Amino acid sequence: MKLVILACLAAVAVAAPQQYHNYDRPDYRHIAILRDEREDRGDGNFRYEFETENGIHVNAVGTPGSKGQSNIQGFFRFPLDNGPIAEVSYVADELGYRPQSPLIPTPHPLPAHAIEQIRVAEEQRRQGIIYE
Repeated sequence: MKLVILACLAAVAVAAPQQYHNYDRPDYRHIAILRDEREDRGDGNFRYEFETENGIHVNAVGTPGSKGQSNIQGFFRFPLDNGPIAEVSYVADELGYRPQSPLIPTPHPLPAHAIEQIRVAEEQRRQGIIYE
């Protein structure tokens, strides 16, 4: 009987919550959620929004799509290490995921001579001129 009680005590000690340490990130701390709002109407329409004490803010609204998918429109914000807030707005639907933000790199505009070459090539194509 003593052995059973000892085994039970050992099992309870092992099952007790362990202290979590993140030794890789000494500055790690829990972040409080200031707001968490969720709504699911059950018909494919939903919305959610949450905000944390460290400046993260997420918002999304979803509606049923024409091909069975969810169409979602929303944004997310988060603080950058150097101070400013980054924001990305997006649409996800039948045409894919389309984010917009000044943080997303974009190609440089084409030089004028390249635009002219494209215009000439399109005109030649309309005239039926084909180069092999």
